[in-house]
Amino acid sequence: MNRSDIQNPLLEVKIQKRWKMFELNMDFTAGGGILGILGASGSGKSMVLKSIAGIVMPDQGRIVLHGKERDTVLYDSLQHIRMRPQQRRVGYLFQNYALFPNMTVEQNIQIGIEGRKKGRIWQPPGSKQKKRQQDAGDWIRRFHLEGLEKRYPCQLSGGQQQRVALARVLAYEPEVLLLDEPFSAMDAYLREGLRLELAKVLKEFGVITILVTHDRDEAYQLCDHLLLMDQGNMLVSGRCKEIFQNPGTQMAARLTGCKNISRIRRLGSHRFLALDWGELELMTEKEIDESIDSVGLRAHDLQVVKEDELEGWKEDPKANLIPVGEAKVSEMPFEWYITLENGLWWKCKKEASTQEVTGIVPGWLRAEPSSVLLLRR
Repeated sequence: MNRSDIQNPLLEVKIQKRWKMFELNMDFTAGGGILGILGASGSGKSMVLKSIAGIVMPDQGRIVLHGKERDTVLYDSLQHIRMRPQQRRVGYLFQNYALFPNMTVEQNIQIGIEGRKKGRIWQPPGSKQKKRQQDAGDWIRRFHLEGLEKRYPCQLSGGQQQRVALARVLAYEPEVLLLDEPFSAMDAYLREGLRLELAKVLKEFGVITILVTHDRDEAYQLCDHLLLMDQGNMLVSGRCKEIFQNPGTQMAARLTGCKNISRIRRLGSHRFLALDWGELELMTEKEIDESIDSVGLRAHDLQVVKEDELEGWKEDPKANLIPVGEAKVSEMPFEWYITLENGLWWKCKKEASTQEVTGIVPGWLRAEPSSVLLLRR
C-alpha cells in the first residue's frame, strides 16, 4: 500500500485461525465509515474482533494500521510481531458494556483516561488526579451524563450504561473502535434511539469502527460498508446498501433477510421457471448467466394486483403475475404473515380499520423484474 494513497487511517486485516469446527479466514480493510460484520451466531464474528484487539492470537497472517505518516504492525506471524492489547490503541465495547460494578460513572470513565495516559510523560500524583477528573468531566458533559457522576452501573438505565461505556472507551483515544453486538442485551423499544445516538457519536469522532452484529436492520442503519460471514469465511463485502440490493449468493440473501429463495430452470436470457414456487414462470431485468442457479424475492417487493387491474397486467409480458391460491395466514401484532399456495411468503401491514383477515388476501400479486435477485449457490 502506497503512503500517497492513504487519505485516512486504514486497518488491514488478513488472518487465519483454526477454531473449533471451522477455520477463520479473513482478508479485508476498514476505514472511512463504519464497517459492519454481519453473520449468524457462531460464524466467527467476535473472533475477528478479539484477534484485532489482541485478546486472541491468529495462527498466521497480518494486522496493520496504516496511517498517513507511519504504519503500526499489530500482528505479523512471519515477523513474529504480537503487540500487547494494552499497546494497540484499540477500544473494545463488549456486549454487556463491561462496566466495573463497584465504580461510579466518573470512576469508570477515569479508567479509560488512565489507560490512555500510560506510557506518557510522568506527572506529579496530585496534578495527575486533578487532570484526570477534569478530563472525565469533559466526557461526562459530552455524553450528557451530568448528575450521574456518583451513580453505579446498577443504578443506570440501559441507554445510560451504553453512554458511559462509550465515553470510557473513547476517552482511551483509540485509533480503532470495536463494537461487539452493542444492542443485543437491550429491549427492542430502546434500540432505535440508541442506534441513532451511537451513529451521531461515531460520526463526530471519526475513528475507524467495526461493528459486529447478527441484526440486519442494525447493519443497514449504521454501516457504510458491510462484510457477510458464514462459518469463518467471507461471503461478500462492499457498500452496505449495494449488498442488500444485490447479495449475489443464497447465503448472503438469507443473511440480509430474504426468505423467498428458489432453484431455477433457465428458459432464456431473462426468463426462468422457479422450481420451488410451483414452477412459476417469471422474468428478470438482469441477464441470467450460466452461474445463476437460484433467485430470491423479498417479501416487501411483492405488490398487490387489484381486481380491476388484472386484465391489463395479463397483457404485459413483464408483469410477473403470481397467483395466491389457498393461502395460509398467520396474525402478528402489526402485520399479517401470508404463505401463498406455491410457498412464497408475503407480509401485509395491518391498518387501523382492518383488524380482521377477511378481504386482506388478494387473488394475485406481482413482482417487478428489477426486484428479482439473481443468486449463486
